[in-house]
Amino acid sequence: MGKIIAIANQKGGVGKTTTSINLSACLAEKGKKVLVIDTDPQGNSTSGFGIDKNNLDNTIYELILGECSISDCIIKNVIENVSVLPSNVNLAAAEIELIGVDKKEYILKNEVDYIKDDYDYIIIDCPPSLNMLTINSMTTADSVLVPIQCEYYALEGLSQLIHTVNLVKERLNPDLEMEGVVFTMYDSRTNLSMQVVENVKANLHQRVYNTLIPRNIRLAEAPSYGLPINKYDAKSAGAEAYMQLADEIIENV
Repeated sequence: MGKIIAIANQKGGVGKTTTSINLSACLAEKGKKVLVIDTDPQGNSTSGFGIDKNNLDNTIYELILGECSISDCIIKNVIENVSVLPSNVNLAAAEIELIGVDKKEYILKNEVDYIKDDYDYIIIDCPPSLNMLTINSMTTADSVLVPIQCEYYALEGLSQLIHTVNLVKERLNPDLEMEGVVFTMYDSRTNLSMQVVENVKANLHQRVYNTLIPRNIRLAEAPSYGLPINKYDAKSAGAEAYMQLADEIIENV
């Protein structure tokens, strides 16, 4: 049975999508079969794999509305061992469409249950807010991985996210766990990055992954080519970091 990891943080720009794309691709390179579920209306995980998100008949939006099955939506083997359940801007309307729908927190989970045994890992890229799409992701997931940017306000909002995870665990998904925290945009040249890491480790009683994802120009360039970092520049510091993170995730299982 596949492990389902939601990558969540209500702050934008912390590396959720970068982590979703590149962790998935690195797990796939290690022989794991991976499904990426894009629950962000911006659809950046979708376009990050070179998929034209604006010309899709079936996306997670149609799935949530019950207009297609999950197997109709999945784009198989966008790169070797990685399939994608895509998203686009239409998904922004889902919150309104779901008003009054019974058990709306479980719509994604009920669909994913059909296919989860087909994959070793299912990675869910959550939107940068604590809305119904994020709740659906957390009811579906086994664990939540939180990317934290190495900056002064890193801990701000994190307690709210952990509170949300605990609420979902208490009321909707008793099996949900905190996968842990991974630091992104780490700059070894600055004292601030090191201080943030130490501060979070001292104040946060969660698993903190040893891998530090660096600030890396190749990581920033890769999405514009529709490629994950290990396909764009396998020798870059960013690619090496995500391969290390994939090793840690596999060991954690």
